[in-house]
Amino acid sequence: MVEPNPKTRLNPEQYARLKAEIAAPYRGLRQFIYIGVGASGFIGAFVFFFRVLAGRELDSSLPNLALQLGIVALMAFLWRWEKRRQLPK
Repeated sequence: MVEPNPKTRLNPEQYARLKAEIAAPYRGLRQFIYIGVGASGFIGAFVFFFRVLAGRELDSSLPNLALQLGIVALMAFLWRWEKRRQLPK
């Protein structure tokens, strides 16, 4: 394991954050995208659920509702997978 170089003037907290970023680059950006896309899918599912409940355009609303629910499920899976990978080994 590489120890921090005393000449770099990094405190141990900064060094640990940089090491974590090297191990998993853009983790924060990916999680932000998971939240954004999941929220969008949730809003879409909400809208299409009430369209189905009202009985309006069932031939197009049901597949769209299924798609939105699939997007929400996928984002929840990716979020949990990302969190599981983050745990220290």
